[in-house]
Amino acid sequence: LIPRAHTNTHTHSALLCARAREVIPLNEQASEEILKVEQKYNKLRQPFFQKRSELIAKIPNFWVTTFVNHPQVSALLGEEDEEALHYLSRVEVTEFEDIKSGYRIDFYFDENPYFENKALSKEFNVNESGDPVSKSTEIKWKAGKDLTKRTGQTPNKAGKKRQHEEPESFFTWFTDHSDAGADELGEVIKDDIWPNPLQYYLVPDMEDEEGDDDDDDDEEEGLEDIDEGEEEEGEDDDEDGDGEDGEVRSSWSVDSNRPVTLKCLFSSVH
Repeated sequence: LIPRAHTNTHTHSALLCARAREVIPLNEQASEEILKVEQKYNKLRQPFFQKRSELIAKIPNFWVTTFVNHPQVSALLGEEDEEALHYLSRVEVTEFEDIKSGYRIDFYFDENPYFENKALSKEFNVNESGDPVSKSTEIKWKAGKDLTKRTGQTPNKAGKKRQHEEPESFFTWFTDHSDAGADELGEVIKDDIWPNPLQYYLVPDMEDEEGDDDDDDDEEEGLEDIDEGEEEEGEDDDEDGDGEDGEVRSSWSVDSNRPVTLKCLFSSVH
């Protein structure tokens, strides 16, 4: 005989499986609706991204600074990669009409001593079988400048903090199509950097501001100590005597808001 408790457990498990199967169509419908919303807002974002690209183009070394400041991308950059990326003038990410089919990342370069290409692209999509695949621009390296054939590049300053002691060239990414469905660098650029590159471009400035705030606090504390000392001296002077008209003299009355004023001056520099 099968224990009744075991029978009940089996029955409940079967019911749970049935309920789970019932919700599958709803989940699929939800995914389709979410994709439609993403497609709609991707189109609405394009004019803003275009204006943003025009502004970024006016900022020297914007993209190389952004990549060097990104913790994952910086681990892939050697010093020569960083030098080459100083010629990177524009980055564009394009998600295809059917988001599920993939996206493309375009890198636009000024004239540089490393390769002939004005633009390098890597595209991710799915083939007829539904498997993820990728393809990219062939880099036309100038003589002796192929960074993908140089081993043991010295890591850049940011990369020294990472696990990669001797990173491969960033540009090997354009020739690596081994796992298009899990391309970490492509996903990082598309989903993390592209929506808001400014957050990484400004990383050092933000850290400096935090340090400056600490300095301002220390400065203000020091000024408060000085002011307290001056106030005590003023009280001592008052005990010695009053003014000619009987008015009490106070050295503090000369500049009662000096700490605030100085703090504003320090803040205005940054």
